[in-house]
Amino acid sequence: MTTIGFIGLGIMGTPMAGHLIQHGHRLFACTRGAVPAELVDAGATVCATSAEVARQADVIFIMVPDTPQVEEVLFAEDGVAAGLSAGKVVVDMSSISPVATKDFARRIRELGCDYLDAPVSGGEVGAKAGTLTIMVGGSEAAFDRVRPLFQLMGKNITLVGGNGDGQVTKVANQIIVALTIEAVGEALLLAAKAGADPARVREALMGGFASSRILEVHGERMIKRSFAPGFRIDLHRKDLNLALTTARQLGVALPNTATAQELFNTCAAHEGGGWDHSAMVRALEIMANFTIGQEA
Repeated sequence: MTTIGFIGLGIMGTPMAGHLIQHGHRLFACTRGAVPAELVDAGATVCATSAEVARQADVIFIMVPDTPQVEEVLFAEDGVAAGLSAGKVVVDMSSISPVATKDFARRIRELGCDYLDAPVSGGEVGAKAGTLTIMVGGSEAAFDRVRPLFQLMGKNITLVGGNGDGQVTKVANQIIVALTIEAVGEALLLAAKAGADPARVREALMGGFASSRILEVHGERMIKRSFAPGFRIDLHRKDLNLALTTARQLGVALPNTATAQELFNTCAAHEGGGWDHSAMVRALEIMANFTIGQEA
């Protein structure tokens, strides 16, 4: 049994922490609001501060929205760093800046602890099912130590490289997802506007080289107008902002990523920041003055 700390118990963190408790690990928890009753009932110990979590646990997981929140959790007066002692491992599973991650990792290592950046893909569904993809940056020794815990939360777990490389991989993932959503949206919109049945077009494309998980899942969402969030547009906008900011820092042009971000911004301007990211197609529909499923 490993003594675990978990900070950040939102729609992702709660089920992830739940898997750890279910497999017999002792868990110390802290979050911005109240620790969910389901975790307390399962045996989680509620801590008042991140420092208290770090004092109690050997491995401390963090799952919060963005870079400023991770920095606060780590380095505030009552943050994780204040409660660490040598030999512990801090694992940030949030999706944040790769550049900031390198600095955070350096500061934690100076305290005699290991640091892993381990962002995830798979959304709320994957968190609940324990099937997340986990992209890890850090030392091989720290990865080997934490891997049995990762395996309780995910299925595709890869040590990509050093600190920051996990976050770079997540940024790359979000670029591919956004651009594929955009491509599927354009294709189905064109087909529908031309008078074809978009559901049958999607079915035909699923058997060819254009087949993808996004065409399968999000293409169906577009056709059925099912935009209840699995992954909210506002969160994807945050991730693409990380991609574009990192690209500027590195002197890399990402023109199509910038376009996808503007389409998400259009949705947000129409009060769609809380829609599922498949609803990017709504921005395309607004420009075309045509909705998929509507008669040509």
